[in-house]
Amino acid sequence: MTDLLALDPAIDRDRRLCRAVIETPRGNRTKYKYDNALGGFALSHLLPEGMIYPLDFGFIPGTCAGDGDAVDVMVLSEEPLIAGLVLEVRLVGVLEANQTEAGKTVRNDRLLAATRVSRLYAEVREPADIGKSFLESVEAFWVNYNALRGRRFEPLGTKGAEDAMRLVEQSRVKGA
Repeated sequence: MTDLLALDPAIDRDRRLCRAVIETPRGNRTKYKYDNALGGFALSHLLPEGMIYPLDFGFIPGTCAGDGDAVDVMVLSEEPLIAGLVLEVRLVGVLEANQTEAGKTVRNDRLLAATRVSRLYAEVREPADIGKSFLESVEAFWVNYNALRGRRFEPLGTKGAEDAMRLVEQSRVKGA
């Protein structure tokens, strides 16, 4: 079985493309997490009734973020994607944030991307192309999601596609 975490992120800087792996499809209450030891996806937890993932959620393989996990990515797509899907995404921006748990604060940014194969999001290049109210609702989701898990999530702002690409490049694991 392929180690999805170790896949090369396949960065294409000129087109701001990289590889992503979907863990949890948009619209789900069920949070899945890739488990390297199992070589597959495991059930992590369940969100309360009425709370769902607003975007497809996953990670950028071959990266390591400040929290020790692969860099998180939220993906704009026409249809909910499936857990385990490896796809090419175009980086649009990054939601920068601090996350505090048990008195320890770490950076836990979330990339914002669009599927490379898209009709609806083909022209989305920067966060402004999505709209301020949608971005605010995504921030609110993460604040509430973390509060339910006993953590504090503090959004620091949204940056553009160039900052997102820089984060992926800086987080790349040697050898990936």
